[in-house]
Amino acid sequence: MTAARVRAIAFDLDGTLVDSRHDLAAAINRVRRDLGLGELAVDEILGMVGEGARNLVRRALGGDPADDLLARAFDRFFLHYESECTRRTRPFAGIDEALRALAARVPLALVTNKPERFSRRIVEHLGWAGLFDPLVGGDTLATRKPDPEGLIAVCARHGIVPAELVLVGDSRIDARTAAAAGCAFRFARWGFARAEERAELAGAPAADSPAVLAQQLRAELAPPSA
Repeated sequence: MTAARVRAIAFDLDGTLVDSRHDLAAAINRVRRDLGLGELAVDEILGMVGEGARNLVRRALGGDPADDLLARAFDRFFLHYESECTRRTRPFAGIDEALRALAARVPLALVTNKPERFSRRIVEHLGWAGLFDPLVGGDTLATRKPDPEGLIAVCARHGIVPAELVLVGDSRIDARTAAAAGCAFRFARWGFARAEERAELAGAPAADSPAVLAQQLRAELAPPSA
């Protein structure tokens, strides 16, 4: 059976399109100061990034923090990240060119577990306003990845079936989301995936750079008249 041609592309944000680690680290150290804890080395925090903000906060507190402490720290994290999220966050090299080349051919969407307000601020700050339709944040819908609802919403928006959509992401959560939706997945090897995730995703279709990703996806796009 011939594989369906790609008619839309959805992207994860952190670790796929942007390197946000330094802003995340700055917010984490502000949380630790609030809690009377010493700051951590930035490189140590960078090694904790991956699998979402809640896991980042939990790792930064060390051990197995009590639920009330974790909840308080998580609230403080979002408060501080509000002012940090666009300070040092930048696209990975080649991402802007890849996005614009692909957007000239097919609709692009953003499906991320980062809250929508932060996602929109970053997208607008980087000059990508209007590039993603829809932009689905972690609190846009009642569910978040790995639930497939965000990808189903992308399909509905563009009148396509899941087999005509590909999700580009850097984590096993993204891979599981794509599988749950019935769409294709492409692993962004340049992202934040931890060692165990890379082992799990070793057999997934992958790209080593944004330029290679764009080349791969252009070859899979449905022709304009299709």
